[in-house]
Amino acid sequence: MNVFKKLSVGLCIALLALNLMGQDSTKTEKIKTGWNFGAIPVISYNTDLGLQYGALTNIYNYGDGKAYPMYYHSFYAEVSMYTKGSGIFRVFYDSKFLIPNIRFTADMAYLPDQALDFYGFNGAQSVFNKDWADDTSDSYKTRMFYKHRRNMFRTKLDFQGKTGLKNLNWAAGLVLNNIVVSTVDIEKLNKGKEGDKVLPDTNTLFDNYVEWGIIKPKETTGGFFTSLKAGVVFDTRDNEPNPMKGIWSEAVVSQTINGDFNYTRVALTHRQYFTLVKNQLSFAYRLGYQGIIAGEAPFYGLPEMVFSYLPSSTSDGLGGSKSVRGMVRNRVVGNGVVYGNLELRWKFTQFTVANQNIYLALSPFMDLGKVVQEREVDKSGIDPSVDQSQYFNEGKDELHITYGAGFRIAMNQNFIIACDAGFPANKEDGSMGLYIGLNWLF
Repeated sequence: MNVFKKLSVGLCIALLALNLMGQDSTKTEKIKTGWNFGAIPVISYNTDLGLQYGALTNIYNYGDGKAYPMYYHSFYAEVSMYTKGSGIFRVFYDSKFLIPNIRFTADMAYLPDQALDFYGFNGAQSVFNKDWADDTSDSYKTRMFYKHRRNMFRTKLDFQGKTGLKNLNWAAGLVLNNIVVSTVDIEKLNKGKEGDKVLPDTNTLFDNYVEWGIIKPKETTGGFFTSLKAGVVFDTRDNEPNPMKGIWSEAVVSQTINGDFNYTRVALTHRQYFTLVKNQLSFAYRLGYQGIIAGEAPFYGLPEMVFSYLPSSTSDGLGGSKSVRGMVRNRVVGNGVVYGNLELRWKFTQFTVANQNIYLALSPFMDLGKVVQEREVDKSGIDPSVDQSQYFNEGKDELHITYGAGFRIAMNQNFIIACDAGFPANKEDGSMGLYIGLNWLF
């Protein structure tokens, strides 16, 4: 368990202890006014990426409190990096009050990743051989076998406003994305390593796909993309950060423009919330489809998930903390995917500490997803000596299922520390995922 995880778990225990030791346990919330902020450290260590250090903070302005638990302004900032070059550098702003009758969201992020997951295309059609990335296995190739490098600089501007029909909003947005991709920089990652920790200088799956022509030459370096999106959002939620009832459904069309790649993506998402026990227990589910309906996307554009509003720093999927928890990141990638999330949310205690409204919650969940529109994989360039059964499976993609549980610490309903542990039902989807961050999944 890394230091960041220890700090987060320690904070959870400390808050629970304060409640049990006689803090005000009333469930009547104090109306928040003025400024309020929460912050957590980011500290961890990865054998290949090095030491991660940094912090994130979310600052809220509740003004006169008339909109509580909705805020007037939200400012988020995160600076964290690994000593070998990966990191998150991000600022995010959200408000329904800056522009009259318009929700405005601005997001600017630099996201260098020295070891982004890459497992091929079309989910189960691509074999995931964990032993090739396990340095204790006799079949070991390199810990970086299912990785490649991606640096991304992204600017997003999103807008929402009323259509005149009850609970129905229009949505529009602009995304500017500069992406640089390449194979893993083995020399950089090997600096300071000795003995069996040194990464072998050998082909990764990305290298093989480039050599075989599955990844085309025009996809191997990245590019600058402009995306315009428009859609509608139907929203009857009673509480945005963690609804107890209501619906949040949206249909969004995104047009991405680049010199080599122009494509149109459709994203349909339905989220619904049910109260089982008033103020304490709810059931929530999300169903979604995202697919390319025109044009061709580069391989590194396929994992991108499109939403009307995205508070998290990354939108990759399927797999990982923001889509199918417990499955390795980007395990299920194709031209079109469907996915679902089902979870119970139990606020098992609510109390006040230092004039802050706190609740603790548990959330067992099940996530799932699969490819429904395949990316074409041209195998004609593969050397005849290669055993293709070690890389490819026949047939359609199967449903990928994970299950697990989460824990939440919420302050004033909006600043929510999230801990999720997920387990895949199929060993080819990974072994376990442990995620610590902010907010409910949806």
